[in-house]
Amino acid sequence: MLAQLTTKFVLARPWKVWSRLLAYFVFEGRPVMTRGRWINPLVFSGYKIWNSLPTKTSVKNPIFILGTGRSGTTVLGTILALHRDVGYLNEPKAMWHAALKDDDVIGSYSKTPGRFKMYASDLNAEKSNRLSRSYRAFMRLSLSKRVVDKYPELIFRIPFLNAIFEDPKYIILVRNGIDTIQSIDRWSDAKGRVVEGMPQNWWGKGNRKWDLLVNQVVAEDPAFKDIMPTVRLLDTQVDMAAVEWITTMNEACRLIAEPRSSVHLICYESLVTRPDHSMKQLLHFCDLPFDAAVIHYAKSVLKRGRQNRRPNLHPAIAPLFDDTMRQLGY
Repeated sequence: MLAQLTTKFVLARPWKVWSRLLAYFVFEGRPVMTRGRWINPLVFSGYKIWNSLPTKTSVKNPIFILGTGRSGTTVLGTILALHRDVGYLNEPKAMWHAALKDDDVIGSYSKTPGRFKMYASDLNAEKSNRLSRSYRAFMRLSLSKRVVDKYPELIFRIPFLNAIFEDPKYIILVRNGIDTIQSIDRWSDAKGRVVEGMPQNWWGKGNRKWDLLVNQVVAEDPAFKDIMPTVRLLDTQVDMAAVEWITTMNEACRLIAEPRSSVHLICYESLVTRPDHSMKQLLHFCDLPFDAAVIHYAKSVLKRGRQNRRPNLHPAIAPLFDDTMRQLGY
């Protein structure tokens, strides 16, 4: 499916096809495990052009979709992409890597290890300007008033984002952990491969994402303090996915507990069962005008998925997984 464009999307608002194709071919880049990577040199050349453009003000009120991959973040981003004021970027990790140089945790664009966590102290004027100019170029070319960036791992960079952007909005999407980790497992089975003796799957090239996640995020999560030696030895997709889901949800709970009006938690299950109510609340939180086409499209594409059985998790991981499920109300 090119740029998440379906017949329903095109018929709902044909002129929005332009912004999605622009994002897909010019700004987002094509990561490892996807087709069309031949366009990446052109995309990176474009970043050099955007960086040469003058910028006077910061990007106001960008909207970020955060959480764990395979939690419904793509379908939510595509729904918001239909809004008349929005330009949507679907995981523009090439753009982030071009601006920061140490963003690539998958190994799509660099052999240098990337970083999950970033703080305000990691920011400088050059990085900030590069990101702002790319966002502004996309907004101008896509004729958009607001930008939505779906990049789940940015949940670990909130202080960094707050230092760059003016009044950003954060949507944290939560989904039942059983469904999430089973979806990750199926994704890796379907798309994983071995290239020149190196595995490439959900965890990037040669488990690069997993190693960085464990060392930079999980190792700092108090919930895993007593079982880190075990975590480092995990080798099954569901156990590794469970660790990613747990530590990401722990971060989500910490953010929600803070007195921060710019964070909105939405459960995927509520989004599916009550799309009109959930989307109206979400549009209000984002300061986006009501858009009937968005509500209608959400109701047409959001469907209940199949129920997954709880997988057999490592004995050291299972209690943490169950605790997190209860904490989130599952």
